[in-house]
Amino acid sequence: RPLKMSKLSDEFPNCLAGGWDMDGRGPSVWDTFYHTGDVACNSYQLWEEYLKCIQQLGLTHYRLSISWSRLLPDRTTNHVNPKGVAYYNKVIDDLIACAVTPMITLYHMDLPQALQDLGRWSSTEIADIFESYARFCFKIFGDRVKLWITLNEPYVCAKLGHEDGTFAPGIKDPGISVYLAGHNMLRAYTKAWHTYNNYFRPLQAGQVSLALNSDWAEPLDAGSPKHAAATERYKDFTLDWFACPLFCTGDYPESMRSRIESRSLDLGYKQGSRLPHFSKDEPCPLGTADFFALNYYTSRKVKDLNGGSKKNELSFVCDQGAEVVVDPSWPICGVHWLAVVPDGLRKLLKYIKDTYTSLPIYITENGFSQMGPVQIEDTDHSQFYQDTLQEVGKAISQDRLNVKGYFARSLLDNFEWNDGYSVRFGLFHVDFSAPDLKRTIYGSGREYAAVISKHRSQTKPKSI
Repeated sequence: RPLKMSKLSDEFPNCLAGGWDMDGRGPSVWDTFYHTGDVACNSYQLWEEYLKCIQQLGLTHYRLSISWSRLLPDRTTNHVNPKGVAYYNKVIDDLIACAVTPMITLYHMDLPQALQDLGRWSSTEIADIFESYARFCFKIFGDRVKLWITLNEPYVCAKLGHEDGTFAPGIKDPGISVYLAGHNMLRAYTKAWHTYNNYFRPLQAGQVSLALNSDWAEPLDAGSPKHAAATERYKDFTLDWFACPLFCTGDYPESMRSRIESRSLDLGYKQGSRLPHFSKDEPCPLGTADFFALNYYTSRKVKDLNGGSKKNELSFVCDQGAEVVVDPSWPICGVHWLAVVPDGLRKLLKYIKDTYTSLPIYITENGFSQMGPVQIEDTDHSQFYQDTLQEVGKAISQDRLNVKGYFARSLLDNFEWNDGYSVRFGLFHVDFSAPDLKRTIYGSGREYAAVISKHRSQTKPKSI
């Protein structure tokens, strides 16, 4: 059965979306953390070229991120940047005029530097500040935008940004800030969802969620009880960390909480619970999602780490007690961590249905990367999409999952976080050495467009 909708996502650190300091935009944490260049695909100044690529593929939906700093340079609605509002109004209006439904992401790990200076995601106050930002966007754009992603990959923002320090804002505070950041992002999301539900949904009739990333995980040795238990812990500390409060209990997985508290006691940590509790004085996160948004890239094998050399250190990994490895039989594309495992996506989709919810599922990110010499006829990339979409089709027809759509990542080659320009996910090649950033469609882009055309001819468009 063909997918119900054809979609594409284009994600990037907004500090490199072009015009990083133009037209009143304020700095974000990525401007501060990784300021080695100012322009990736330059969507700010070359939006018309973006739109041509979107139309060439025949997309029905397009996911893009709003830069908080471009709209509200000092982080609050006390200073609204009219040029930023005009830019996003134009983008949204142009998409709709081309019969392309926008899915808007409010936060893609690019916190305004002004908020970082006030205490980052570790501060309690940030939840109310984010709610105010979300309310502003719902009010300005919600008459046309019906699909909202409030936060993209809170796990990555918390773990890589506040534990490992490899992503902005570069905080290395093992075993502490990671949980504070994750908790405050969930509080922020919950407040934003309730605001939309109470004040905007009756008139706008849109849908709101957040995008959770997850690998599919299996024990390294299927016959090992230790590896099986480690796999469950790995799930608890990744997808379940954020999905359980939203879809199951309104709180974190009990096994996650008990393990963190037990290790705190063993290590003599006496400064309270490292995994915060949700306050009864604030809205409950349970039931605050109109759909399940999933970012999937790869799969992992999991083994027990309880006997690891750093077991006496305070850290997220030691709390988790699991180590992930790549099965040597899986091919690697581009970056070292990205093993190609299309059937892992189907398994993960079924796990989500069986564990969490029967709500509609959007695959909001999935992609294949290239490195090395440019290959316009990228046959491996084309095969990846063919194999992946077949697995999604099986999830729909055989597993009876309500998959509403699939967003490929991404439209164009881009600046890939701390891998820079060397990794290419695009369906269009971008010549970063050319002044006009020339775009050339890859073979995979042509085949992706053919898939969309075929499915459109077989199904009638459905409103959301």
